[in-house]
Formats: sequence, structure tokens, C-alpha cells
Amino acid sequence: KKKKKVYVTVNALAHNRDIENLPPYLQWLADLKVDGLIISDPGVLKLALEHARGIPITISTQSNISNYASAHFYREMGASRIVPARELTLQEIAEIRNKVDVELEVFIHGAMCVSYSGRCLLSHYMAGRSANQGMCAHPCRYRYRLVEEKRPGQYFPIDEDEKGSYILNSRDLCLLEHIPRLIETG
Repeated sequence: KKKKKVYVTVNALAHNRDIENLPPYLQWLADLKVDGLIISDPGVLKLALEHARGIPITISTQSNISNYASAHFYREMGASRIVPARELTLQEIAEIRNKVDVELEVFIHGAMCVSYSGRCLLSHYMAGRSANQGMCAHPCRYRYRLVEEKRPGQYFPIDEDEKGSYILNSRDLCLLEHIPRLIETG
């Protein structure tokens, strides 16, 4: 009614226990006529093609598409848009653009995960929250201290700045100044 588009992320890495609930959920989304689905798991993609026909599919950055062959595969499977891995260079994105006829969407701002395109297990093991199920606790941003094996209980700070050390955190992605070049690339 408000002329807004709705894209639904169904990009969690599905476990066996998730599969039986997906067909009715995908059918419900199809009945709602959502504008698109964002998917990372090939099994979920297969189910979406069967149970949510006609809804455009975006392949999530969590699919780690880092080459044109993978992009071509997902295009052939029915994806209309691909979000390549956040770690790609502009040249690598351009090569995908030049070799595959598919829409590309690129992250331009936000956290760069210590794990490739958000496939992190630390959150699950440290906080009981799965990053791959959309619940990342961002343990890469926790404060850590170094312990040397021959000195148990003796903690050594790693000084980086006044806010502490975040030894697992790569810096945030900020491509704002590169938007014109991304647009030129297509």
C-alpha cells in the first residue's frame, strides 16, 4: 500500500531440521507476493525455485561468490541478482560483470567480518548465537588479552588505541568514495 519493496532474507545456512518447514514458509512468501528473496544455501535455493516460483532471487554475500564461474552457476540456477563476496577487488567485480549477465549488488559500508563474508563460528561458540543464522554477537569486536602458554594466568594487553584492542576485527568496509567507480563498473 505504501509502494515499498519487501525483500525477505532466507539466507541462513539451513540445517536438516530447518528443511521441512521451508516449503510452507516459501509458499506463504509467494502468496504474500514479496518482491524478492535473498538466499545463500543451494538447498534453500532449490526449494525456493519449487515453492516460490516467480519471486526474484538474490544470492547473498554469504554464498561467497568470488569468481565469475560461481556467478554464472547461480545465474543459470535462476538468480536474478548476486551479491558477491565483500572481499573482492573492483577488478574482480568488473570481471564478473563482464562475463556474467546478472545484476550485481555490492556492499559499500559496514563490518568486514574476520571470517569470509560473514561465515563466522566464533559467535556460536562464544555466545551461543550463530552468525550464520543471522544472530551474530560480533565477538570480533570484544576486547582480548594475550596469554603466553608458559605463563598461564598472566595476561598481556595488546595496545592499539585508547578504546582497547580488537585483535580479530578487521576494519569496517567504507566504499562511499568509490561509488562512482562501482557504478561505472556496472
